[in-house]
Amino acid sequence: MARFRRRTCIILLLFILFICSIMMALKTLRPDRAGFGDPFGLGLLPELQQRTELLDNKQNSLNRVHGDTVTQISNMRAVAVNTMKASMPPVNKLEEELSSPNYNFHIFYYSWFGNPQFDGKYIHWNHPLLPHWDPKIANNYPKGRHNPPEDIGANFYPELGSYSSKDPSVIEAHMKQMLSASIGVIALSWYPPGMADENGEPTDDLVPVILDYAHKYNLKVTFHIEPYKDRDDRSMYHNVKYIIDKYGAHPAFYRHKTSTGRFLPMFYVYDSYVTIPEIWANLLTVSGSQTIRNTPYDALFIALLVEERHKHDIHRSGFDGMYTYFATNGFSYGSSHHNWASLKAFCDSNNLMFIPSVGPGYIDTSIRPWNNHNTRNRVNGKYYETAFNAALSVRPEIISITSFNEWHEGTQIEKAVPKRTGQIVYLDYKPHKPNVYLELTQKWSEKYRKEKEQWLM
Repeated sequence: MARFRRRTCIILLLFILFICSIMMALKTLRPDRAGFGDPFGLGLLPELQQRTELLDNKQNSLNRVHGDTVTQISNMRAVAVNTMKASMPPVNKLEEELSSPNYNFHIFYYSWFGNPQFDGKYIHWNHPLLPHWDPKIANNYPKGRHNPPEDIGANFYPELGSYSSKDPSVIEAHMKQMLSASIGVIALSWYPPGMADENGEPTDDLVPVILDYAHKYNLKVTFHIEPYKDRDDRSMYHNVKYIIDKYGAHPAFYRHKTSTGRFLPMFYVYDSYVTIPEIWANLLTVSGSQTIRNTPYDALFIALLVEERHKHDIHRSGFDGMYTYFATNGFSYGSSHHNWASLKAFCDSNNLMFIPSVGPGYIDTSIRPWNNHNTRNRVNGKYYETAFNAALSVRPEIISITSFNEWHEGTQIEKAVPKRTGQIVYLDYKPHKPNVYLELTQKWSEKYRKEKEQWLM
């Protein structure tokens, strides 16, 4: 009997120990310790994270004020105010507070588009299909022109449609987009009055309107001088004089602060290599026969570098710096990212500015159907970010972006939308939104600002 009692006691004791161990285990697995309330992958879902944090904050507030009526009323008022603020339309914040212009980010901008409503006809959207220079190759590809508004000379389709560059609402929309991207300076494609490219119309009369809208959004405008016929030292002197005399007093006219503290206008000179260095030296060196140096029209002149040898020509010509323009990594020496470090070193040693040009991709087969080999896929924004990373690695004073709206060559960061018409299927920015390249630009603009602070320390 005693043996039976001992066995019973031992079994009861073991059972009690078993129950206690289970209770301790359950206690250690309480949600507030084990994290059962934390959704998996919350960092990948920012909206869900914000909502969860909001609920947690509200719960904590209620717990803190549980025993104090006065504090509870005060907190309720604060919650009401915050709720009202949260319910207000975010448009003003997005347009005015989200981004501030970065005047070290310059973007190439084209005002050559037209449509029947504002121009009486389509301009540039009806771009012709350009033939290959080899007739044998040219015969293998279609000829003719595009037929807007459904069929345009671009591989992407703009959210604003086949717009006119004269439309004030379009100009304003462009300024808003550029500001949202933290861009500060518009490098405006420019021909002298009465001149244009072979597919366009003169656009100098648009400059005052562009300046006015740029000023409204705290943007600045510089000039990207195109290679018009017979451009030389004399005509360039007159061009610069005309631009400064007519537009130089406008508050949106861009002036760059030099290392000596001077504020000088800046001019990008496209296809500068077409003119020999001796001609440029007449204009751009102090001893030149047509010198612009140390005159009221002195400025910073930035030459286009395509081939490696151009860097020596640029230096001899008297230019103040070089840019690379093309958004096609590997297309030219200048546009190849791996060459930027040596180009920056050359510029540093010769007191020149190096302005690398980054772009989101390149595709021009809508106007050059034989040029597939130069296409650069956007890879959902990765190509663009790779270019920015390469540019920041050489610590440039200015970064240029190709482009805001060169739709023919598919380098635009302007908003684009999916579109399918008949046999034409346009490319788009999916799976991202139409403004994805504006957002990426804003991201890298802020990154540039932060990194530049480190460079200067």
